[in-house]
Amino acid sequence: MTSVLMILTGSDVWTMKDGTPHPTGFWMEEFVRPHKTFSDVGFDVSIATPQGRVPTVDPLSLALQFNHNDQAEVDSQKAYLDSFKAELESPLALDNVNPDDYDVIFIVGGHGPMQDLAVDPDIGGLIAAALSDQDKILAAVCHGSASFLPAHNAGGDWLFKGRRLTGFSNAEETMASFSGNAPWLLEDRLRLAGAAYEAGPAYEPHTVTDGNLVTGQQNYSAQAAADEVMNLLKTRS
Repeated sequence: MTSVLMILTGSDVWTMKDGTPHPTGFWMEEFVRPHKTFSDVGFDVSIATPQGRVPTVDPLSLALQFNHNDQAEVDSQKAYLDSFKAELESPLALDNVNPDDYDVIFIVGGHGPMQDLAVDPDIGGLIAAALSDQDKILAAVCHGSASFLPAHNAGGDWLFKGRRLTGFSNAEETMASFSGNAPWLLEDRLRLAGAAYEAGPAYEPHTVTDGNLVTGQQNYSAQAAADEVMNLLKTRS
């Protein structure tokens, strides 16, 4: 059976440049759509967070403007989360995860990863293990790509230097009104670190696949990223 590890932020705040704590967490759609895609085909899906902290849903991810102004869609996603409440309230701790146990590692976004996964001491090793094994798939959506920043090889080189990828763009952060007070911007940091960052039009589905690495730009790319993971798995079966 194919096994998937979905990594979520354990932070419920993002500390802004002026020191104020912005309430955040994981983005609902970025968890629900991939989780449902993998679960519906019978994959074994596990959930992990830093230190096994219970993850918090980013309140903005429930807002109508980020869900095509469709209350039924919000209600459907909330109901799906509720159906997996027990799993979400008892996640694995990243430092206890064995990457050999998983075929796919999928990292969920929301602004929370900018606070914890971007500097997490355990996630770099998991990412390195996934990237180095071409039989595994590493995927991330939106700010989940912030988790790539701590991943280096034994010589200190960043593992994503020259790799094609995407994540929440500067344009999208500006449109979301956070860029002026953000301590740093994901697109800037990925580019500066050496990634071959690729942005699609703001708030439109966009994914990038580079070998065994799949990334989605923002919440509307979550389903497309999950579908691309499924396509990669099919080519290996």
